[in-house]
Amino acid sequence: MRTTFMAKASEVERKWLLIDAEGKTLGRLTSEVASLLRGKHKPTFTPHVDCGDHVIIINAEKIHLTGNKLNDKIYYRHSGHPGGLKSQTAKELLAKRPERMLELAIKGMLPKGSLGRQSFNKLHVYAGAEHKHEAQKPEVYELRG
Repeated sequence: MRTTFMAKASEVERKWLLIDAEGKTLGRLTSEVASLLRGKHKPTFTPHVDCGDHVIIINAEKIHLTGNKLNDKIYYRHSGHPGGLKSQTAKELLAKRPERMLELAIKGMLPKGSLGRQSFNKLHVYAGAEHKHEAQKPEVYELRG
């Protein structure tokens, strides 16, 4: 009788993948990156084990939003104090901290809890074309579609 394969955390092999976000649509890029971080593209995927790869995203400042989202989409944050709600449009956030927009979108697509936090730590986003992970020899990853 065959048993179902379950990957162990110590046996997982992780790659470093490099993705260029220039001209890519925010939602399509982030859904595929979230899948890569979880490890769903691997045949050894196990839901309760962090099987994902490290993902480096460059050129986050050149991401594309469809429709009128640049002006209409609003990002909220709260200080925890009364009256501490702050808001920014996507255009303002893209101008000040473009990597934050990608991080928020990807974090929302990962599972909530310790597994999601562990997966999110393997994400590295940079606004420009330079990154500090050359020593890991990242492979260039082409997105589907």
